[in-house]
Amino acid sequence: MVDKLRVGFIGSGFATRFHILGWVGVRNAEITAIYNIRERSARELASLAENLGVGKPKVYTDIFEMLSSKSVDAVWIANPNFARLDVVKSIVEEVKQGRSDLIGVCCEKPLARNVDEAEALVKMIEEVGLLHGYLENQVFMPSVVKGRDILWRYGARYTKRPYLARAAEEHGGPHSSWFWNARLSGGGVMLDMMCHSLEAARFLLSNPEDSKSSLKPKTVYAEIASLKWAQEPYVSTLRDRFRGEVDYSKEPAEDYALAIVTYEAEDGSLIVSETRTSWSFTGPALRLSFEVLGPEYSMTINTLQPELFMFFSRNVKIPPTEEFVEKQVAEQGLIPTIPNEAFTYGYMDEDRYMVDCFINGRRPREDWTDGLLIVQLMMACYMSAEQGKKVKFNPEVLRGFIPAVAKGLWKPKTLAEAP
Repeated sequence: MVDKLRVGFIGSGFATRFHILGWVGVRNAEITAIYNIRERSARELASLAENLGVGKPKVYTDIFEMLSSKSVDAVWIANPNFARLDVVKSIVEEVKQGRSDLIGVCCEKPLARNVDEAEALVKMIEEVGLLHGYLENQVFMPSVVKGRDILWRYGARYTKRPYLARAAEEHGGPHSSWFWNARLSGGGVMLDMMCHSLEAARFLLSNPEDSKSSLKPKTVYAEIASLKWAQEPYVSTLRDRFRGEVDYSKEPAEDYALAIVTYEAEDGSLIVSETRTSWSFTGPALRLSFEVLGPEYSMTINTLQPELFMFFSRNVKIPPTEEFVEKQVAEQGLIPTIPNEAFTYGYMDEDRYMVDCFINGRRPREDWTDGLLIVQLMMACYMSAEQGKKVKFNPEVLRGFIPAVAKGLWKPKTLAEAP
Protein backbone atom coordinates (compact mmCIF):
# COMPACT_ATOMS: atom_id res chain seq x y z
CA MET A 1 0.00 0.00 0.00
CA VAL A 2 0.97 3.65 -0.28
CA ASP A 3 1.25 6.43 2.29
CA LYS A 4 -0.09 9.09 -0.08
CA LEU A 5 -2.55 8.27 -2.83
CA ARG A 6 -1.92 9.83 -6.23
CA VAL A 7 -5.20 10.19 -8.07
CA GLY A 8 -5.95 10.70 -11.74
CA PHE A 9 -9.31 11.94 -13.01
CA ILE A 10 -10.89 10.59 -16.18
CA GLY A 11 -13.08 13.43 -17.37
CA SER A 12 -12.90 17.15 -16.70
CA GLY A 13 -16.49 18.28 -16.51
CA PHE A 14 -18.93 19.41 -13.85
CA ALA A 15 -18.47 16.47 -11.46
CA THR A 16 -14.67 16.62 -11.58
CA ARG A 17 -14.77 20.30 -10.70
CA PHE A 18 -16.78 19.53 -7.56
CA HIS A 19 -14.31 16.80 -6.56
CA ILE A 20 -11.37 19.17 -6.99
CA LEU A 21 -13.08 21.89 -4.95
CA GLY A 22 -13.69 19.37 -2.16
CA TRP A 23 -10.16 17.95 -2.30
CA VAL A 24 -8.93 20.69 0.04
CA GLY A 25 -10.44 18.58 2.82
CA VAL A 26 -8.91 15.28 1.67
CA ARG A 27 -5.92 13.96 3.60
CA ASN A 28 -3.02 11.86 2.32
CA ALA A 29 -3.81 12.30 -1.35
CA GLU A 30 -2.99 14.56 -4.28
CA ILE A 31 -4.41 14.94 -7.77
CA THR A 32 -1.62 14.05 -10.19
CA ALA A 33 -3.41 13.60 -13.52
CA ILE A 34 -6.47 14.68 -15.50
CA TYR A 35 -7.49 13.00 -18.75
CA ASN A 36 -9.79 14.36 -21.42
CA ILE A 37 -9.63 14.23 -25.20
CA ARG A 38 -10.49 17.94 -24.99
CA GLU A 39 -7.23 19.27 -23.63
CA ARG A 40 -8.50 22.77 -22.89
CA SER A 41 -11.07 21.73 -20.27
CA ALA A 42 -8.55 19.40 -18.63
CA ARG A 43 -6.02 22.22 -18.39
CA GLU A 44 -8.58 24.53 -16.81
CA LEU A 45 -9.22 22.04 -14.02
CA ALA A 46 -5.52 21.26 -13.66
CA SER A 47 -4.99 24.96 -13.05
CA LEU A 48 -7.81 24.98 -10.48
CA ALA A 49 -6.24 22.03 -8.64
CA GLU A 50 -2.86 23.73 -8.57
CA ASN A 51 -4.32 27.03 -7.35
CA LEU A 52 -6.11 25.18 -4.53
CA GLY A 53 -2.90 23.41 -3.54
CA VAL A 54 -4.32 19.91 -4.05
CA GLY A 55 -1.81 18.80 -6.67
CA LYS A 56 -0.05 19.70 -9.88
CA PRO A 57 -1.84 17.36 -12.26
CA LYS A 58 -0.40 16.47 -15.62
CA VAL A 59 -2.89 16.73 -18.46
CA TYR A 60 -3.35 13.71 -20.72
CA THR A 61 -5.26 13.30 -23.98
CA ASP A 62 -4.20 9.63 -24.26
CA ILE A 63 -5.91 7.49 -21.64
CA PHE A 64 -3.40 4.64 -21.94
CA GLU A 65 -0.54 7.02 -21.25
CA MET A 66 -2.24 8.20 -18.05
CA LEU A 67 -3.13 4.69 -16.87
CA SER A 68 0.47 3.52 -17.28
CA SER A 69 1.89 6.52 -15.43
CA LYS A 70 3.93 5.67 -12.33
CA SER A 71 2.46 8.82 -10.76
CA VAL A 72 -1.12 7.48 -10.67
CA ASP A 73 -2.22 5.00 -7.97
CA ALA A 74 -5.98 5.28 -8.46
CA VAL A 75 -8.44 6.79 -10.90
CA TRP A 76 -11.76 8.56 -10.45
CA ILE A 77 -14.03 7.96 -13.47
CA ALA A 78 -16.12 11.08 -14.06
CA ASN A 79 -16.67 11.07 -17.82
CA PRO A 80 -20.08 10.77 -19.56
CA ASN A 81 -21.78 7.46 -18.81
CA PHE A 82 -21.94 6.45 -22.48
CA ALA A 83 -18.13 6.17 -22.38
CA ARG A 84 -17.87 4.13 -19.15
CA LEU A 85 -17.53 0.70 -20.77
CA ASP A 86 -14.66 1.74 -23.01
CA VAL A 87 -12.84 3.41 -20.11
CA VAL A 88 -13.10 0.38 -17.84
CA LYS A 89 -12.04 -1.92 -20.69
CA SER A 90 -8.94 0.26 -21.08
CA ILE A 91 -8.21 0.10 -17.34
CA VAL A 92 -8.61 -3.68 -17.24
CA GLU A 93 -6.42 -4.14 -20.32
CA GLU A 94 -3.59 -2.08 -18.84
CA VAL A 95 -3.77 -3.94 -15.51
CA LYS A 96 -3.84 -7.37 -17.17
CA GLN A 97 -0.87 -6.50 -19.35
CA GLY A 98 1.11 -5.31 -16.34
CA ARG A 99 1.39 -1.77 -17.64
CA SER A 100 -0.60 -0.22 -14.77
CA ASP A 101 -0.04 -0.35 -11.02
CA LEU A 102 -3.48 0.91 -10.01
CA ILE A 103 -4.75 0.13 -6.52
CA GLY A 104 -8.37 1.05 -7.10
CA VAL A 105 -10.97 2.79 -9.21
CA CYS A 106 -13.89 5.03 -8.23
CA CYS A 107 -16.80 5.71 -10.57
CA GLU A 108 -19.32 8.52 -10.58
CA LYS A 109 -23.03 7.86 -10.59
CA PRO A 110 -24.82 6.28 -12.37
CA LEU A 111 -22.54 3.29 -12.76
CA ALA A 112 -23.98 2.48 -16.19
CA ARG A 113 -26.90 3.07 -18.55
CA ASN A 114 -28.54 -0.33 -18.12
CA VAL A 115 -28.17 -3.60 -16.25
CA ASP A 116 -26.12 -5.37 -18.93
CA GLU A 117 -23.52 -2.59 -18.89
CA ALA A 118 -23.46 -2.42 -15.09
CA GLU A 119 -22.97 -6.17 -14.72
CA ALA A 120 -20.18 -6.10 -17.29
CA LEU A 121 -18.40 -3.30 -15.39
CA VAL A 122 -18.58 -5.13 -12.06
CA LYS A 123 -17.36 -8.37 -13.63
CA MET A 124 -14.40 -6.69 -15.34
CA ILE A 125 -13.21 -4.74 -12.32
CA GLU A 126 -13.48 -7.72 -9.97
CA GLU A 127 -11.66 -10.03 -12.40
CA VAL A 128 -8.50 -7.94 -12.05
CA GLY A 129 -8.87 -7.60 -8.26
CA LEU A 130 -9.00 -3.80 -8.07
CA LEU A 131 -10.66 -2.04 -5.17
CA HIS A 132 -13.71 -0.15 -6.39
CA GLY A 133 -15.78 2.68 -4.99
CA TYR A 134 -19.13 4.04 -6.14
CA LEU A 135 -19.24 7.82 -5.96
CA GLU A 136 -22.69 8.55 -4.56
CA ASN A 137 -22.05 11.85 -2.83
CA GLN A 138 -25.45 12.22 -1.14
CA VAL A 139 -24.82 9.35 1.30
CA PHE A 140 -21.77 11.32 2.45
CA MET A 141 -23.58 14.63 2.97
CA PRO A 142 -22.84 15.70 6.57
CA SER A 143 -26.52 16.41 7.23
CA VAL A 144 -27.60 13.01 5.89
CA VAL A 145 -24.88 11.14 7.78
CA LYS A 146 -25.56 12.97 11.06
CA GLY A 147 -29.33 12.67 10.70
CA ARG A 148 -29.10 8.93 10.07
CA ASP A 149 -26.82 8.45 13.05
CA ILE A 150 -29.15 10.28 15.43
CA LEU A 151 -32.40 8.70 14.27
CA TRP A 152 -30.99 5.18 14.54
CA ARG A 153 -29.18 5.71 17.88
CA TYR A 154 -32.19 7.28 19.57
CA GLY A 155 -35.42 7.00 17.58
CA ALA A 156 -35.00 3.40 16.42
CA ARG A 157 -33.33 2.30 19.65
CA TYR A 158 -36.12 3.44 21.95
CA THR A 159 -39.03 2.63 19.62
CA LYS A 160 -38.73 0.82 16.28
CA ARG A 161 -36.89 1.18 12.99
CA PRO A 162 -37.87 3.90 10.47
CA TYR A 163 -40.51 2.80 7.98
CA LEU A 164 -40.53 5.56 5.36
CA ALA A 165 -37.81 7.59 3.65
CA ARG A 166 -38.38 10.31 1.07
CA ALA A 167 -35.63 11.78 -1.09
CA ALA A 168 -35.76 14.23 -3.97
CA GLU A 169 -33.36 16.06 -6.26
CA GLU A 170 -34.81 18.82 -8.39
CA HIS A 171 -33.50 21.57 -10.65
CA GLY A 172 -34.18 23.15 -14.04
CA GLY A 173 -32.04 20.84 -16.17
CA PRO A 174 -28.40 19.85 -16.79
CA HIS A 175 -25.66 21.92 -18.42
CA SER A 176 -24.33 19.60 -21.15
CA SER A 177 -26.19 18.47 -24.26
CA TRP A 178 -25.42 14.76 -23.86
CA PHE A 179 -27.53 14.56 -20.70
CA TRP A 180 -30.58 15.57 -22.75
CA ASN A 181 -29.87 13.01 -25.48
CA ALA A 182 -31.37 9.79 -24.11
CA ARG A 183 -29.85 7.65 -26.86
CA LEU A 184 -26.42 8.70 -25.55
CA SER A 185 -27.05 9.01 -21.83
CA GLY A 186 -29.44 6.08 -21.48
CA GLY A 187 -32.41 8.05 -20.16
CA GLY A 188 -33.64 11.35 -18.84
CA VAL A 189 -33.94 12.61 -15.29
CA MET A 190 -34.68 9.10 -13.97
CA LEU A 191 -31.22 7.89 -14.95
CA ASP A 192 -29.46 11.17 -14.28
CA MET A 193 -30.75 11.87 -10.78
CA MET A 194 -32.96 9.09 -9.43
CA CYS A 195 -29.75 7.15 -8.78
CA HIS A 196 -28.97 9.74 -6.08
CA SER A 197 -32.37 9.63 -4.43
CA LEU A 198 -32.78 5.84 -4.48
CA GLU A 199 -29.44 5.25 -2.78
CA ALA A 200 -29.91 8.09 -0.28
CA ALA A 201 -33.29 6.68 0.78
CA ARG A 202 -31.87 3.15 1.03
CA PHE A 203 -28.97 4.48 3.13
CA LEU A 204 -31.30 6.26 5.54
CA LEU A 205 -33.51 3.18 5.94
CA SER A 206 -30.55 0.82 6.49
CA ASN A 207 -29.59 -0.15 10.03
CA PRO A 208 -25.97 1.03 10.51
CA GLU A 209 -25.25 -2.18 12.44
CA ASP A 210 -26.32 -4.39 9.53
CA SER A 211 -25.25 -4.76 5.94
CA LYS A 212 -27.21 -2.68 3.45
CA SER A 213 -28.02 -5.96 1.71
CA SER A 214 -30.32 -6.72 4.65
CA LEU A 215 -32.89 -4.53 2.87
CA LYS A 216 -34.46 -6.62 0.10
CA PRO A 217 -36.26 -4.78 -2.72
CA LYS A 218 -39.66 -6.41 -3.25
CA THR A 219 -41.74 -4.17 -5.53
CA VAL A 220 -41.23 -1.06 -7.64
CA TYR A 221 -43.75 1.45 -8.94
CA ALA A 222 -42.79 4.47 -11.07
CA GLU A 223 -44.14 7.19 -13.32
CA ILE A 224 -42.24 9.36 -15.78
CA ALA A 225 -43.41 12.42 -17.69
CA SER A 226 -42.16 15.37 -19.69
CA LEU A 227 -43.91 18.21 -17.93
CA LYS A 228 -41.95 21.12 -19.38
CA TRP A 229 -39.24 20.45 -21.95
CA ALA A 230 -41.38 18.62 -24.55
CA GLN A 231 -43.70 21.66 -24.72
CA GLU A 232 -43.21 24.90 -26.61
CA PRO A 233 -41.54 27.34 -26.18
CA TYR A 234 -39.13 25.10 -24.25
CA VAL A 235 -38.57 22.69 -27.15
CA SER A 236 -37.20 25.66 -29.09
CA THR A 237 -35.23 26.85 -26.07
CA LEU A 238 -33.36 23.53 -25.89
CA ARG A 239 -32.87 23.38 -29.65
CA ASP A 240 -31.36 26.88 -29.69
CA ARG A 241 -29.26 26.36 -26.55
CA PHE A 242 -27.59 23.26 -27.94
CA ARG A 243 -27.51 24.37 -31.59
CA GLY A 244 -29.83 21.68 -32.85
CA GLU A 245 -28.17 18.79 -31.01
CA VAL A 246 -31.26 18.33 -28.82
CA ASP A 247 -34.76 18.23 -30.33
CA TYR A 248 -37.49 17.20 -27.90
CA SER A 249 -40.16 17.56 -30.57
CA LYS A 250 -38.72 14.36 -32.07
CA GLU A 251 -36.99 12.42 -29.28
CA PRO A 252 -37.90 13.70 -25.81
CA ALA A 253 -36.70 12.32 -22.49
CA GLU A 254 -38.51 12.47 -19.19
CA ASP A 255 -38.00 15.60 -17.10
CA TYR A 256 -39.96 14.24 -14.11
CA ALA A 257 -39.84 10.88 -12.36
CA LEU A 258 -41.50 9.39 -9.30
CA ALA A 259 -40.59 6.02 -7.77
CA ILE A 260 -41.89 3.99 -4.84
CA VAL A 261 -39.77 1.03 -3.76
CA THR A 262 -40.99 -1.39 -1.11
CA TYR A 263 -38.27 -3.22 0.83
CA GLU A 264 -38.40 -6.15 3.19
CA ALA A 265 -36.38 -5.21 6.28
CA GLU A 266 -34.18 -7.48 8.38
CA ASP A 267 -37.06 -8.07 10.79
CA GLY A 268 -39.44 -9.08 8.02
CA SER A 269 -41.40 -5.81 8.04
CA LEU A 270 -42.14 -3.87 4.85
CA ILE A 271 -40.72 -0.36 4.56
CA VAL A 272 -41.09 2.24 1.84
CA SER A 273 -38.80 4.52 -0.17
CA GLU A 274 -40.49 7.43 -1.98
CA THR A 275 -38.24 9.29 -4.41
CA ARG A 276 -38.76 11.92 -7.06
CA THR A 277 -36.53 13.84 -9.44
CA SER A 278 -37.09 16.70 -11.82
CA TRP A 279 -35.50 18.78 -14.57
CA SER A 280 -38.66 20.90 -14.56
CA PHE A 281 -38.33 22.32 -11.04
CA THR A 282 -38.99 26.05 -10.74
CA GLY A 283 -37.16 27.59 -7.81
CA PRO A 284 -34.00 29.49 -6.92
CA ALA A 285 -31.61 26.60 -7.70
CA LEU A 286 -30.91 22.92 -7.09
CA ARG A 287 -32.98 21.50 -4.23
CA LEU A 288 -32.06 18.34 -2.34
CA SER A 289 -34.61 17.22 0.22
CA PHE A 290 -34.85 14.23 2.53
CA GLU A 291 -37.36 13.03 5.09
CA VAL A 292 -37.46 10.00 7.35
CA LEU A 293 -40.44 8.88 9.43
CA GLY A 294 -40.47 6.41 12.32
CA PRO A 295 -43.15 5.57 14.88
CA GLU A 296 -42.13 8.35 17.31
CA TYR A 297 -39.60 10.47 15.38
CA SER A 298 -38.80 12.14 12.06
CA MET A 299 -35.97 13.87 10.21
CA THR A 300 -36.04 16.55 7.49
CA ILE A 301 -33.35 18.14 5.29
CA ASN A 302 -33.77 20.85 2.64
CA THR A 303 -30.68 22.38 1.05
CA LEU A 304 -32.63 25.49 0.02
CA GLN A 305 -33.05 26.35 3.71
CA PRO A 306 -29.40 27.14 4.50
CA GLU A 307 -28.04 29.45 7.17
CA LEU A 308 -27.12 32.12 4.58
CA PHE A 309 -29.45 34.11 2.30
CA MET A 310 -28.52 37.06 0.08
CA PHE A 311 -30.97 39.71 -1.11
CA PHE A 312 -30.55 41.99 -4.13
CA SER A 313 -33.05 44.61 -5.28
CA ARG A 314 -33.96 45.17 -8.93
CA ASN A 315 -31.38 47.96 -9.02
CA VAL A 316 -28.52 45.46 -8.61
CA LYS A 317 -27.61 43.99 -12.00
CA ILE A 318 -25.55 40.85 -11.44
CA PRO A 319 -24.53 38.86 -14.54
CA PRO A 320 -25.85 35.25 -14.68
CA THR A 321 -23.88 33.17 -12.18
CA GLU A 322 -23.89 30.03 -10.05
CA GLU A 323 -21.70 31.58 -7.37
CA PHE A 324 -24.40 31.38 -4.72
CA VAL A 325 -25.74 27.85 -5.32
CA GLU A 326 -25.64 25.13 -8.01
CA LYS A 327 -28.15 25.51 -10.89
CA GLN A 328 -28.95 29.05 -9.74
CA VAL A 329 -31.60 30.66 -11.97
CA ALA A 330 -31.93 34.21 -10.58
CA GLU A 331 -29.67 37.02 -9.38
CA GLN A 332 -32.29 39.24 -7.74
CA GLY A 333 -34.54 38.84 -4.74
CA LEU A 334 -33.84 36.51 -1.81
CA ILE A 335 -31.23 33.92 -2.82
CA PRO A 336 -30.31 30.89 -0.67
CA THR A 337 -26.53 30.65 -0.57
CA ILE A 338 -24.39 27.63 0.23
CA PRO A 339 -20.84 28.75 1.13
CA ASN A 340 -19.15 25.38 0.43
CA GLU A 341 -21.20 23.16 -1.86
CA ALA A 342 -18.50 20.52 -2.17
CA PHE A 343 -18.78 20.03 1.60
CA THR A 344 -22.57 20.37 1.89
CA TYR A 345 -23.27 17.94 -0.97
CA GLY A 346 -20.85 15.33 0.39
CA TYR A 347 -18.03 15.39 -2.17
CA MET A 348 -15.36 16.26 0.37
CA ASP A 349 -16.21 13.50 2.85
CA GLU A 350 -16.84 11.01 0.05
CA ASP A 351 -13.38 11.52 -1.45
CA ARG A 352 -11.66 11.51 1.93
CA TYR A 353 -13.34 8.19 2.74
CA MET A 354 -12.46 6.58 -0.61
CA VAL A 355 -8.84 7.67 -0.31
CA ASP A 356 -8.60 6.22 3.19
CA CYS A 357 -10.06 2.91 2.00
CA PHE A 358 -7.64 2.62 -0.90
CA ILE A 359 -4.59 3.53 1.19
CA ASN A 360 -5.52 0.86 3.73
CA GLY A 361 -6.49 -1.79 1.18
CA ARG A 362 -10.10 -1.79 2.35
CA ARG A 363 -13.13 -2.18 0.09
CA PRO A 364 -15.40 0.89 0.42
CA ARG A 365 -18.90 0.49 1.82
CA GLU A 366 -20.18 2.16 -1.34
CA ASP A 367 -18.82 0.02 -4.17
CA TRP A 368 -19.82 -0.98 -7.68
CA THR A 369 -22.21 -3.67 -6.45
CA ASP A 370 -24.23 -0.82 -4.90
CA GLY A 371 -24.06 0.99 -8.22
CA LEU A 372 -25.32 -2.18 -9.94
CA LEU A 373 -28.28 -2.47 -7.57
CA ILE A 374 -29.24 1.15 -8.20
CA VAL A 375 -29.12 0.58 -11.97
CA GLN A 376 -31.33 -2.49 -11.48
CA LEU A 377 -33.81 -0.43 -9.47
CA MET A 378 -33.86 2.32 -12.10
CA MET A 379 -34.48 -0.17 -14.89
CA ALA A 380 -37.32 -1.65 -12.82
CA CYS A 381 -38.66 1.90 -12.51
CA TYR A 382 -38.58 2.40 -16.28
CA MET A 383 -40.25 -0.99 -16.77
CA SER A 384 -42.98 -0.08 -14.28
CA ALA A 385 -43.57 3.29 -15.96
CA GLU A 386 -43.83 1.66 -19.39
CA GLN A 387 -46.24 -1.01 -18.15
CA GLY A 388 -48.24 1.43 -16.03
CA LYS A 389 -48.25 -0.83 -12.99
CA LYS A 390 -46.30 -1.95 -9.95
CA VAL A 391 -43.72 -4.66 -10.78
CA LYS A 392 -41.96 -7.26 -8.67
CA PHE A 393 -38.24 -6.59 -8.34
CA ASN A 394 -36.55 -9.37 -10.30
CA PRO A 395 -33.00 -8.66 -11.56
CA GLU A 396 -33.22 -11.60 -13.98
CA VAL A 397 -35.92 -9.98 -16.12
CA LEU A 398 -34.01 -6.70 -16.24
CA ARG A 399 -31.13 -8.18 -18.23
CA GLY A 400 -31.39 -7.05 -21.82
CA PHE A 401 -33.98 -4.39 -20.98
CA ILE A 402 -33.44 -0.99 -22.60
CA PRO A 403 -35.97 1.75 -21.73
CA ALA A 404 -38.06 3.06 -24.62
CA VAL A 405 -36.73 6.56 -23.93
CA ALA A 406 -33.16 5.33 -24.49
CA LYS A 407 -34.19 3.91 -27.85
CA GLY A 408 -35.82 7.16 -28.96
CA LEU A 409 -39.25 5.51 -28.91
CA TRP A 410 -40.85 7.13 -25.85
CA LYS A 411 -43.83 9.39 -26.46
CA PRO A 412 -44.66 11.43 -23.35
CA LYS A 413 -48.19 11.60 -22.04
CA THR A 414 -49.63 14.04 -19.59
CA LEU A 415 -50.14 12.64 -16.12
CA ALA A 416 -53.88 12.68 -16.76
CA GLU A 417 -53.40 10.35 -19.75
CA ALA A 418 -50.98 8.02 -17.98
CA PRO A 419 -52.29 4.47 -17.38
